[in-house]
Amino acid sequence: MNSRKKAKVQWLPAPDIQKKIKSLCTHPDFSHVKTSSVHCFRSTGSKARAYARIWGLPQIFKLALNTGSHYCLEVISEKFDPLNQQNQTRTLIHELLHIPKTFSGALLPHRTGSFHLSTQRVEKIYKSFPKKRPQNALKNLLFRK
Repeated sequence: MNSRKKAKVQWLPAPDIQKKIKSLCTHPDFSHVKTSSVHCFRSTGSKARAYARIWGLPQIFKLALNTGSHYCLEVISEKFDPLNQQNQTRTLIHELLHIPKTFSGALLPHRTGSFHLSTQRVEKIYKSFPKKRPQNALKNLLFRK
């Protein structure tokens, strides 16, 4: 029997991440995202290597619960919170790119025949946000407290 204690993962709502997602979804690449159906959480105690994850609601659960598509975006506190604001934004962009244009509850993998979720794609979106506003308005919009 394994004597190591299993870490208990805890999830808490993350309204700060929710605000950032709403701001990011003003970008044309994310016009299909229904931000009211994206629920953001901050987890602690995870052993995952990821900085953040996105979870879709499978079709069987949508039928059982008689609901539409929903997504849960989880940021892993131990990995995500130490990142600077620019890399936090890039990480959130990456997670949003996993949501298909159909907003079906499914998730896009990193690579398919016609889709490639690359660092270059994330960077292109990141750089397309307006930068020429007083005091770096993107920063102000995304990271207001």
